[in-house]
Amino acid sequence: MLRRDALVSGFHFADSMDAVLRLMEKYADVPMSFADACLVRMTETLNDATLLTTDSDFQIYRRHGRQIIPCVSPR
Repeated sequence: MLRRDALVSGFHFADSMDAVLRLMEKYADVPMSFADACLVRMTETLNDATLLTTDSDFQIYRRHGRQIIPCVSPR
């Protein structure tokens, strides 16, 4: 899908590096992976983001410090 340009990511780590690293530091006790931190940051850049995940850690993480991350988990 990426090679066919059917899926394009508008996220650029370089633009969000400080925010991603702050998230990883804040949740170091979980611990938060680099990928999880990027996903949380992506939800912060969108007003109506909903994250599709099977990872229960996203129930712990918060966007913008205090907001619950809207998640959909397939069962």
